[in-house]
Amino acid sequence: MNPATPLAPTPALLAQRVDALVRCYRRVQTERMQGIPLLNAALQVEAVGFEWSSSAEDAAAVTPPVIEGVLITPWFMSLVRLPAAVESAADRVSRSFVRDFGSECFDFIGAHDAELGYHESCALFSPMDGFSSQAMARETAREALALARTPAPRTVPMPARRAFLFGRGSSGGAGTA
Repeated sequence: MNPATPLAPTPALLAQRVDALVRCYRRVQTERMQGIPLLNAALQVEAVGFEWSSSAEDAAAVTPPVIEGVLITPWFMSLVRLPAAVESAADRVSRSFVRDFGSECFDFIGAHDAELGYHESCALFSPMDGFSSQAMARETAREALALARTPAPRTVPMPARRAFLFGRGSSGGAGTA
């Protein structure tokens, strides 16, 4: 059996890693967050819209693929990047990394949990007191993902001002004046 097989971006592995993420943050809520006033009692831990990174299949041959989505908790909502494999933190915890997420780039902060492994998050909302229901938080998470994952419009290169004035396109060739 090929050692890379368990890291192939499959639906089963995605479900397994998302379940591990939710279990991790539910454990954080019950073990470390009880009694903290910033918890919104109307909310619960939920993973929204997780899927393989758009480059997961290409990257699988070189590095473990990554799943991306939004994590809702009673104290924050964040974009999350979670490697397919449980990874050690090395020196990445609390460090900032600019990462592609859909068609955008965001600053992510590294985190680590013994069971979940290394993962990165980018805060969208904290605290969560502006959300009156789980449905409202979920809809906001879906909208944030839709915006981040919408392909960026292709832009036509703007010709240099001098080339434009002299009737040449951006390629520098002569224009039709």
